[in-house]
Amino acid sequence: MTTDFDQAMDAYFGPDGEEPPVDWQDVDAAPAAEKEPAPRTWAAQDLTSVLDGSYRPPQPTVGRRDDGVGLFYPGRMNSVASESEAGKTWLALIACLQEINDGHHVLYLDFEDDAGGVVGRLLCLGARPDDVLERFHYVRPENSPSDIDLLDLAMVLEYSPTLAIVDGVTEGMSLFGLELKDNTDVAKFGRQLLRPLMNSGAAVVTLDHVVKSSENRGRYSIGGVHKLNGLNGVMYMLENRRPFGIGVTGKSTIRVAKDRPGQIRKNGLSHSSGMHWYADLVVKSESAEFAEAHLYAPIQRDEEDREADEELRRLNALKRKVLDALAGAREPLTGKGIEDRVSGRAVDVRQAVAALVDEGRINTERGARGATLHSLPTAGTEADNPPEPEAA
Repeated sequence: MTTDFDQAMDAYFGPDGEEPPVDWQDVDAAPAAEKEPAPRTWAAQDLTSVLDGSYRPPQPTVGRRDDGVGLFYPGRMNSVASESEAGKTWLALIACLQEINDGHHVLYLDFEDDAGGVVGRLLCLGARPDDVLERFHYVRPENSPSDIDLLDLAMVLEYSPTLAIVDGVTEGMSLFGLELKDNTDVAKFGRQLLRPLMNSGAAVVTLDHVVKSSENRGRYSIGGVHKLNGLNGVMYMLENRRPFGIGVTGKSTIRVAKDRPGQIRKNGLSHSSGMHWYADLVVKSESAEFAEAHLYAPIQRDEEDREADEELRRLNALKRKVLDALAGAREPLTGKGIEDRVSGRAVDVRQAVAALVDEGRINTERGARGATLHSLPTAGTEADNPPEPEAA
């Protein structure tokens, strides 16, 4: 099944067609006949550096984990995707702050939030206002770009930003008058906006959503590997473990969905999902004005930890089946009714039901002859659309 997100990832760099990439540095600078010819890219390349051993593969030098290992490839297309509120913006702003503190300029092209929300989080992480004014270039487009708009953006690129965040691919394509489900339009968005940013030398990082259902994510559960062919850097998937918020400590696991240059995955740990565990994003919010953020490197756990993880995954799978059984039932179910509909050992099913009751995700009431009836919370309550059970 092809999903909206699959479509969005399908062709950032589609085949060259009728519309070449926008040359922002040369908008209205001269008549077409006087412009320099496009680079000649169809001639055979000089392979000397590859053959004599002097070639070095691209390195992820933009942003870093707490141990100093890099996050993103400069001059390449990178991406971060997750469900809502899994920490995409926090991850992006951590990398922004690192680059700013290193004396580099950063472009933040925002199609979703506003300056107050983004800069507020940056200051919350400890950014100095003077540094933000000097090196953090925030752009909030509200219309399809005209020639003068492209000139404005070209002026930002004159600062040679090392990092360019594009927050909200879906919204950005809509602003360009493009259709997310149309592969041709997805390719056009890449040529018109993303590739010029990449050609400036910045590590381009798109932030985007995945569909809610994990079964329909293609590459991220089963199948659909070709959907990532457009990315020539790294793509991360974030899996939320604990919600982020003021006064709480949020956590998400960062996994590598694709690593075209192959220099990032080797610094992670393998995982049963097929996506390497690369880091843990942890944001401890002390207040609305201050948060401590970390990108912890993965830790190889002992056998006891692995067994505990397997047990948690098994329990979470049963929880999902129990919720599905209740959702499909015409009336509340007894414990026996649930066991009849959920495959697995009865004792394990009962454990899953008990856990869901304790979490407030299943309601119970007394039925005939003292039986306990189970049902989902009524519509309109917070638990009516419960989050997916936490996986290890």
